[in-house]
Amino acid sequence: MSSPSPLCAASCSTALRAPPPLLRFRRSAAPVSASVARAAPAVSDDLVLRIAEQLEDSVTSSSPLLDPLRSASALSLLSTPWPTRRSSEAFRFTDISYLRSFPISLPSRAPDLAPPASPFPSHVLFSDGLLVSASGVHVSALADLPPGRARDRAAAALAASAEFAHKDLFYDFNAVGARDVVVVHVPEGVKAADDPVHIMLAYTNCGVESMLMSNPRILVVAEKEAEVAIVEEHFGAGEEGGCYWANPVAEIIVDAGARVVHSYMQRQSFGAAHTKWTVVQQDTSSKYEFVEVSTGAKLNRHNLHIQQLGPETETELSTLHLTSQNKQIHDLHSKLILDHPRGFSRQLHKCIACCTGNSIFDGNIKVNRYAQQTDAGQETKCLILSPKALVNVKPNLQIIADDVKCTHGAAISGELDPNELFYFQARGINAQTATDALLYFFGAHVIKRIPFKPINEKALAEFKELLASSRQTTDEALLS
Repeated sequence: MSSPSPLCAASCSTALRAPPPLLRFRRSAAPVSASVARAAPAVSDDLVLRIAEQLEDSVTSSSPLLDPLRSASALSLLSTPWPTRRSSEAFRFTDISYLRSFPISLPSRAPDLAPPASPFPSHVLFSDGLLVSASGVHVSALADLPPGRARDRAAAALAASAEFAHKDLFYDFNAVGARDVVVVHVPEGVKAADDPVHIMLAYTNCGVESMLMSNPRILVVAEKEAEVAIVEEHFGAGEEGGCYWANPVAEIIVDAGARVVHSYMQRQSFGAAHTKWTVVQQDTSSKYEFVEVSTGAKLNRHNLHIQQLGPETETELSTLHLTSQNKQIHDLHSKLILDHPRGFSRQLHKCIACCTGNSIFDGNIKVNRYAQQTDAGQETKCLILSPKALVNVKPNLQIIADDVKCTHGAAISGELDPNELFYFQARGINAQTATDALLYFFGAHVIKRIPFKPINEKALAEFKELLASSRQTTDEALLS
C-alpha cells in the first residue's frame, strides 16, 4: 500500500494500530449528575474505549463551558457497547461495520486548503472538524464569546446537552472529541432569515492506512421572536473517493415565537462515513423548517431528534436521499415528540435507490397524552431502480392523545407511474427522456424547498449529474 501524501501526513496524527488490551480513558473533573451516572449500563467495549481515549488525548485545550458535556459523555462511553445489527434495534437495517475497516486517526491541524467561497456574508468554515473561521454578526466560536447573554445561553445549552437521554455513542464521541463549537446566537426580536449563516464543513482523507475522524459541533440559539436561516453543507475537499469519518452534531434551540430555517446538504466522498446528529428543541409558537439533501458517503447515518416544548408549535421536515453507488448506505432515523396542545408537523421523506445501494428510513412521531388537537402528517416515497437495491422503511405514529388529526403513509415502487410515462410519450418524448425527467422532478420536489438560490441550483445540478452516472453504475452492477 502506498504511504499517505505529505499533506495528509502533516494534518493527521499517527493511527493507533495495536492498542493494549487495557486502556486508560481519563475523564475530566467536571461533575456529572446522578441521573447520568445511574443511566450508564454495566458493560464495556474495547473498541469504544480505544476510540474514546484517542479523542480525549487529541483535545489538548478547549473552552471550560464544554466540560460538563465532555465529562458526561466520557462516563457514558466507558459503558457503551459498539452497536451491531443483532444487538441494537436502532441499527437493525444499518450495517456500520465499515467504521471498523481502518484504524482511526485524528487531525492535529487543519489541512492547508484554499477556503471555498461562500455566496453569503455570514459564513463559517470547519476543516476536518477544526474551526478555521467564523464571520458574521451573530456568529462566533465558543471560546471567543465574551461574557454576556450569548455566552450564558451557550453555557446553559451545553450543560443541558449532558442530560440528553436519546443519544448514542456517535453523539458521545463528538462531545468528547469536539475541539470547539461554533455558536449562532440571534437575540430577541432580530429577523435574519433572509441573510443565512452558511456553515461549510470540509473533510480530507488521511491516505490508505487509516480513517481520519472529525467531530465538528454547531449550536444555534434563536431567542424569542427571532428568525434565522442556517445552510449546513458537508463535503469532501480531498481526493475523490477519500476515506474519512465525519461525525458532526448540530443542536438548535428555538425560543417562543422564533423561526429557524435549516437547509442541510451532505455530499461527502463516496469512500467516507458520515454519522450525524441534529437535535432541536422548540418552544411555544415557534417554527422549525428543515430540508435535507444527502447524496454522498459510503455510509450515511442521520439521527434527527425534535421535541416540541410548548403549544401551537410547527415543524416541517423534508428529506431526499439518493444511493447512486454500489453498496452505499443512507439512513435517516427521525423522532418527533409532541407534548403540548395544537402542535403541527409535516414530514416528507423521499429516496431513490440505485445499483446495490441500501436506503433506510425509521421515522417516529410520538403524540403524548396532553398533545390534544395535534395535526401531524408523515409520508415516505421510495423508488427502487435496480433489482439489487434495497429499501427498508418504518414510518410510525405513536398516539396517546384522543383528539388529534394524524396521518402517515408509505409508497415503495420499482418503476415510475406508467400513466406519467405515457403522458410524455403521447407528446413525442421518448421513454428514456421521459424517465430522466420524472426522476429529476421526483427529487427536485424536495431540493426546491431550499429557499436560497445559489444552494438550490448547486444541489439540483449535482443531483442531475448523479442520476446520469448511476445509470451506468446500475448497468455494471447487473452484469457483475
